[in-house]
Amino acid sequence: MPSTHNRDKPWDTEEIDKWKEDPFLPTDNTSGTFTEESTFQVLFPKYREVYLKESWPLITRALETHGIACTLDLVEGSMTVRTTRKTYDPAAILNARDLIKLLARSVPAPQAVKILNDGTAADIIKIRSLVGNKARFVKRRQRILGPNGTTLKALELLTECYILVQGNTVSAMGPYKGLKEVRRVVLDCMANVHPIYHIKELMIKRELAKDPELKDQSWERFLPQFKKRSLNKRRQPFKVTDKSKKVYTPFPPAQEKSKVDLQIESGEYFLGRQAKERKDKEAREDKMKEKMEAKKQERAKDFVPPVEEKLAREKKRKSASGDEGGKKKKKKEVAVEE
Repeated sequence: MPSTHNRDKPWDTEEIDKWKEDPFLPTDNTSGTFTEESTFQVLFPKYREVYLKESWPLITRALETHGIACTLDLVEGSMTVRTTRKTYDPAAILNARDLIKLLARSVPAPQAVKILNDGTAADIIKIRSLVGNKARFVKRRQRILGPNGTTLKALELLTECYILVQGNTVSAMGPYKGLKEVRRVVLDCMANVHPIYHIKELMIKRELAKDPELKDQSWERFLPQFKKRSLNKRRQPFKVTDKSKKVYTPFPPAQEKSKVDLQIESGEYFLGRQAKERKDKEAREDKMKEKMEAKKQERAKDFVPPVEEKLAREKKRKSASGDEGGKKKKKKEVAVEE
């Protein structure tokens, strides 16, 4: 028997957006007030205390429209949000929780308040634990910003998100799709993949999205494929001390002395902490003196007078005349002897 449920629906047109989410109004909450009170608390750093104290009236007014109560505790250094009897939207307390998290991570209050709007989400990415070395972490974090913040601005335009790099975290606000791209770019940047590669890919995707013919096709052939370069060079020792051929012996070579063994031989291992510091200080001072002497000699080279050509010529003439006079004297002496 043929199916009867696949009939044409004249009211179902292409103009209707089936994924559109209507705003949650107080009339939609038919069950009344909540049975339990939900509370979230977030600590904030000391340097944010003055700013939060000034901007707290703005935050309070924004949360009151959604029926959320908030308190700022300057003694404990915490922000708290909780539901009230006026709260009608169950998701409002979750947005309020994200709001105080963003405020604690140095996001400006006018920007953080936008998290209460529908379709806007937040993501706080912790990046400090992804890189062990502190100097390497600072360099890779700087790559997210780029020169004069140009890389960060390009990411914000392509993902339609607000991004703030602060300390050990990256805070992002925007649509869910953009937040997913931001997290991928940040994590790859901490894994030593430059953000410029992702920016190129996002720019190509944005141009491809404008073409309706490519809507149902794979974009893999258009996206750039960046391969990791590895130089296949055999590792060679930095210093080769003994190049002479040695006599073959079946016995293994003697074990090299460790750093501790060398310190015991020199007597440095038995020195106290102050003696070690004194010895290191003396070694540093000796190196400093050597460098200062070398720099003095380099500076003194500029003050050495150049050899003039006239003086050099006169010296040559004198030496030449002296040689000729010596030869004549020798000839006279030979003649007298004869």
